[in-house]
Amino acid sequence: MTEARLVPLLLLLVSAAVLAAAWGLQLVDGLQPCELCLDQRWPYYAVMAAAFLALIAGRRGVAAALLSLSALAFLAGTGLALYHVGVEQHWIAGPTACTSGGPAASIEELRQRLLAQQVVQCDEVQWSLFGLSLAGWNAVVSLALACCCLAALRRPEARSKP
Repeated sequence: MTEARLVPLLLLLVSAAVLAAAWGLQLVDGLQPCELCLDQRWPYYAVMAAAFLALIAGRRGVAAALLSLSALAFLAGTGLALYHVGVEQHWIAGPTACTSGGPAASIEELRQRLLAQQVVQCDEVQWSLFGLSLAGWNAVVSLALACCCLAALRRPEARSKP
């Protein structure tokens, strides 16, 4: 298999594996995602779509462009995941629709907050492994994938045109 097809295939498979893990936790284990959790899936969807198109094209220049786009998508995903970690740790404020607020001034205000609030809160850690929440693990994985894409771009084979 040529590098022009191998790179998109690997990015497609890795992104699909990460999304399969997220969907598995949701559908099999019953772990419901919050708004920020769902947003963190978008970079993987984008990389999968771009990788599929690059796989069809099968040209080395397209693979190099895919690596650049994927690196940017994974860096954006890293930033979003780190933002979510900050919200979970209460270092920064999250979206008002999915974070708990302070005390309500009236019964009516409390009622409005409850009606507007999502069931799953972004500022509550639902699952963690070795002290890292899913958002923390996503930051690690996204950063590692961005670094892999950038390292692959630095290779002479990735920069040369066929």
